[in-house]
Amino acid sequence: MSKSEVSRRRVLKSGAAGTAGLALPTIFTASSAAAFTNEPTGGTVTLGFNVPQTGPYADEGADELRAYQLAVEHLNGGGDGGMMNTFSSKVLQGNGILGKKIEFVTGDTQTKSDAARASAKSMIEKDGAVMITGGSSSGVAIAVQGLCQEAGVIFMAGLTHSNDTTGKDKKANGFRHFFNGYMSGAALAPVLKNLYGTDRTAYHLTADYTWGWTQEESIAAATESLGWQTTNKVRTPLAATDFSSYIAPVLNSGADVLVLNHYGGNMVNSLTNAVQFGLRDKVVNGKNFEIVVPLYSRLMAKGAGANVKGIHGSTNWHWTLQDEGSKAFVRSFGTEYGFPPSQAAHTVYCQTLLYADAVARAGSFNPCAVVEALEGYEFDGLGNGPTLYRAEDHQCFKDVLVVRGKENPTSEFDLLEVVEVTPAAQVSYAPDHPMFAGGDLGACNSGA
Repeated sequence: MSKSEVSRRRVLKSGAAGTAGLALPTIFTASSAAAFTNEPTGGTVTLGFNVPQTGPYADEGADELRAYQLAVEHLNGGGDGGMMNTFSSKVLQGNGILGKKIEFVTGDTQTKSDAARASAKSMIEKDGAVMITGGSSSGVAIAVQGLCQEAGVIFMAGLTHSNDTTGKDKKANGFRHFFNGYMSGAALAPVLKNLYGTDRTAYHLTADYTWGWTQEESIAAATESLGWQTTNKVRTPLAATDFSSYIAPVLNSGADVLVLNHYGGNMVNSLTNAVQFGLRDKVVNGKNFEIVVPLYSRLMAKGAGANVKGIHGSTNWHWTLQDEGSKAFVRSFGTEYGFPPSQAAHTVYCQTLLYADAVARAGSFNPCAVVEALEGYEFDGLGNGPTLYRAEDHQCFKDVLVVRGKENPTSEFDLLEVVEVTPAAQVSYAPDHPMFAGGDLGACNSGA
């Protein structure tokens, strides 16, 4: 029996899982008959939005919270409907989820795994949340995903870029719409080769936790396959704010590329320090010194200011995309908040709609019914082109963007430009790829 077949048999069913554009919900009588954690019994259903409101990723957390609130408004029938109008599935009617009005509770992960688990646990046990979503740190996402598996609720991950989230730490109750470190490497490497050639020496500064480790591994492997050498890999604390002591050794290392495996406020500070040390003005090994930021965001670009000009990286989504879904989301978000959304906002908005859609197609809030509805689900209209939620690991596969800091921005939001849309086929990999080895998706847990 193939891995896919094993995955498809993990939960009982009386009908097939939904596909994009399905008009009527499929009834999962076997999965939904038993009681489950926080089964909604009244006219409302509670979702838990667990985001970093403090810490180095707080800017992303604030934008996530805005998007969550907008998604709830749209699902409850308010506003212009946003991407509900462009989503290929048409089961969402603007009457909440299965006719139940959506309510929500929020928590502050503090960008700390222990705080995030405590917050999520409170949402589940005290507030009755039937689904938890959020996070801007892979350490947080992995910790909360494990908690949700134990508790018998669904976890719809927000920002989490570590390979481990859908690799060795994958869980049946968890789903990731965001891309990962491997995908960044696969998208960036060909662009870096064309820009800087194959004879390069890279120095890595890496956030010292699961995301940084797997991002470093992915980018190093992708660039070394081009002929690049890696001279140093230096880990930096997530709580660091001044990276001067880490930048200084780069000057005498012989490296001609600095790879900043940093995100959020870490990247803003480390890039600023690198520019202050004059790295961008240096010529090493007869080549102009270059800096690469593998995981980029508009919020980071805003924080770093002019320092991002010409610097390349990858991103999950960007507000300037011209597909109908992206335009609809940018319009509704901009009307609500007065500025364009970030990739963080886009990701969590999509995750909220995808959860609601899965419940509607399944005809049940039972986590096992939701798992079955999302596994192998293909959809479109949410801003990334045709997308697959793979059954074997619950990872979304879609196009990935390579971007660079804009040389002549026209506004405070026009800071990045898309230089390449990398097709999903180029960033896809087998479920048993070595970078994702270990762990076991296991069986869904309904908490019954």
